[in-house]
Amino acid sequence: MMLPLAIAATILAQAGAPPAITPDQLKFFESTIRPILVDQCYGCHSAQSGRSRGGYLIDTREGARKGGGSGPGIVPGKPDESLLIQAVRYHDDDLQMPPKGKLTDDQIKALERWVAMGAPDPRESATTKPAAGGGAPAELPAGDLTKADIEKGRSWWAYVTPKPRQAPAVTDGSWPTSDIDRFVLAAMESKGLAPVKDAAAVDLVRRVTFDLTGLPPTPGEVAEFLGDKRRDAYERLVDRLLASRAFAEHWGRHWLDVARYAESSGREGNSVYPYAWRYRDWVIDAFDRNLPYDQFLRQQLAGDLLSVSGADDHAAKTIATGFLAVGSKAQRTRSKEQFAMDLADEQIDAFSQAMLGTTIACARCHDHKFDPITQRDYYALAGIFLSTETYYGTSRSQGNQQPSGLIELPSDAKVPNGPTLTALQRAAYERIQEQLDQNVERQQGNQKVQARQAAEGFAAMLTRFDDDGRATAANRLAMGVREKVEDVDARILARGELDKAGPSVARGFPEVLVAPGSAPITLGSGRLQLADWVAGSSNPLTARVFVNRAWAWIFGVGIVPTPDNFGTSGVAPTHPELLDRLAYDFMADGWDVKALVRKLVLTRTYRLASAGNRDNAAIDPDVTRLWRARERRLPAESIRDAMLACAGAIGAPPVASPVGSFEGGFGQRGDQLAQILLRDIDARSVYLPVVRDFQNEALDAFDFADPSFVTGDRDETTVATQALYLMNDERVMELAMRMARRLMRMDATDRQRITFAFQLAFGREPSAAEERAVVSFLRDFHDGDQGAPGGAAGVRERVRQRVQSQVGAGLPPDMLNASPEERAWAAFCQALFQTAEFRYID
Repeated sequence: MMLPLAIAATILAQAGAPPAITPDQLKFFESTIRPILVDQCYGCHSAQSGRSRGGYLIDTREGARKGGGSGPGIVPGKPDESLLIQAVRYHDDDLQMPPKGKLTDDQIKALERWVAMGAPDPRESATTKPAAGGGAPAELPAGDLTKADIEKGRSWWAYVTPKPRQAPAVTDGSWPTSDIDRFVLAAMESKGLAPVKDAAAVDLVRRVTFDLTGLPPTPGEVAEFLGDKRRDAYERLVDRLLASRAFAEHWGRHWLDVARYAESSGREGNSVYPYAWRYRDWVIDAFDRNLPYDQFLRQQLAGDLLSVSGADDHAAKTIATGFLAVGSKAQRTRSKEQFAMDLADEQIDAFSQAMLGTTIACARCHDHKFDPITQRDYYALAGIFLSTETYYGTSRSQGNQQPSGLIELPSDAKVPNGPTLTALQRAAYERIQEQLDQNVERQQGNQKVQARQAAEGFAAMLTRFDDDGRATAANRLAMGVREKVEDVDARILARGELDKAGPSVARGFPEVLVAPGSAPITLGSGRLQLADWVAGSSNPLTARVFVNRAWAWIFGVGIVPTPDNFGTSGVAPTHPELLDRLAYDFMADGWDVKALVRKLVLTRTYRLASAGNRDNAAIDPDVTRLWRARERRLPAESIRDAMLACAGAIGAPPVASPVGSFEGGFGQRGDQLAQILLRDIDARSVYLPVVRDFQNEALDAFDFADPSFVTGDRDETTVATQALYLMNDERVMELAMRMARRLMRMDATDRQRITFAFQLAFGREPSAAEERAVVSFLRDFHDGDQGAPGGAAGVRERVRQRVQSQVGAGLPPDMLNASPEERAWAAFCQALFQTAEFRYID
């Protein structure tokens, strides 16, 4: 299905290569933007229709941007200056498109978002496609894919079952410590590269502790490792980290990125999911008890259909199906049929990317443009999810036309009831209830009915808590899925539109990924068969996709750099034979996640230093061949958790999410509710509420995953707002003060306190110059003495001025009441938080 590279290069050279487009942008365009343009615009503005009203052709990238007689249609990065956006907003009576009626709010927001990100567009012409994702994928035929296309597609590397690959021979046989190292070294040697030296022990302990637990090593843990002279000291360290609850919390959060976990529906209404936290906790527990990965997937797709061994197991497998329920939903949609199709589409998109690294949802409106996935394949899967009832727990209101119940958990299962209301929450909820009741009196007709339903839903929520605010057994509810009474075979919808329904399609799986003549679905919705197929050893994608995710979470970049897209528009694997070997061994080892992680971090490849080498860099500047370790910024949660750890402020996880005590939508009351429900707590970041469009500032500043999408690879930006956050945020200053007071409580000298602070923040002791600079800073903090050596005086003076300027002007009360000495130490601690060394691992 690929154009020869030489031909593709010639075409691109002649036509002009398109702007770089990332796999995530490509997916967004294909799944969201192209359907809008095709359905709403092509009828009057495309070569295919033979019409170009106003001289505007929108079916190519160039045409869409160029516009017609009125001027540029799209100005990349500037929605407000783009005529296309002005037209769909309907703000100008003389410029309204499409003329037959305004787009939905979600469609308009999607177009605005697309233009704001630079209008990434893979369309070179109305009939051909440019290169994307490191290759030159050819657009597949505009009509139905043929049987020959499907058969040819079976040969794509990702659709071939992994084989047990023999490790290659290497020239330097003394360097590798495992077969993984042999694959890596052979790839290096083929390019004339050689690995750098091993990382220093002090760097290695910090690296592996962050990678496995998301937390910094304590000074005691570093000292213990550096002092352990046994040959297996490192293996002992790794085993201790893998056995810790912190490992499950950190790696559970990795999966929650992939599972697009959130505690609200997003979109306009943004209704709260009061029991989403149960799914989050199930994921953490699954990693903690090392649930085999195949079972991990089976339970999320069909836990309600699996055999159970008691009430606790029954509850756990029910909660696991929350994977299919936590996605974003357009609950203002009035049509039940449209909502059902959109829900099934979101579920197809989520499971296929998360578990198979395949963008099956791109075939909703037409055959997949790049991969041998047909529209028939899409609707075969849609029937499975249309035959499934999804429970997410929201009440009907003006902002929610698609309410849903919840699933009752066994009464004797050992599960927490839910959160305890704080006095602040109870007072706020009473005010909200009063406002809802008053709103009922103000409304008329159908709006009055909806207002009453919203008020009754909120009142019912309050009855699930006793007089002291404690959650009662009435809260033993969960999000998840169940079988519908009747099974449904979906009908193919031309362009994905309900009024263009064609023939029905028997429920099943993508033809290119199953053996010819596979048994049809005959029992129930087909979710159990889907789960068995996804998690089966014959599936060519599942093991490959997960070992690639694990590799990326450990090494920074996957063997396949596009972890959610193993199709032809993704990037090819850098070490394909190694990926096959890892996938095969993973299945042979019983899908053991901890064993896989252990195997990866014990490699010599992982233990390399991050030091550069000029000769190597000239050959492989992107370190694709892994000749050194990549310097990596910590994820947002680890930056926040590291500050908590330095302050000695990581407390026990909450029993449940505070969002679990609320009924309704963030909508217009979002800011008010955020102050009540999303307050920062002294617990690890994985336990913070995740409400779509209302992210914790600490996480949002450092590229937290967008919970509306499957995210296997987070963005990593460096922007001014990150520095401003670390300088100005009250929570950061509070944690710096708490760290300062922790240091001052020590029965130690100032130099010993300084050493301990460096060990807490960086996992190492300060150099002599660093120690002198800090001592001088603390001594001269109040008088601004400029006598310190080197550049330390300027840094010291800026910090001093910053802290003093804050007094009485926005500082937390804890710092306003602090002594001059405490403020000096707090300024020093905050300066540690602001360093690149604090946020990066070597």
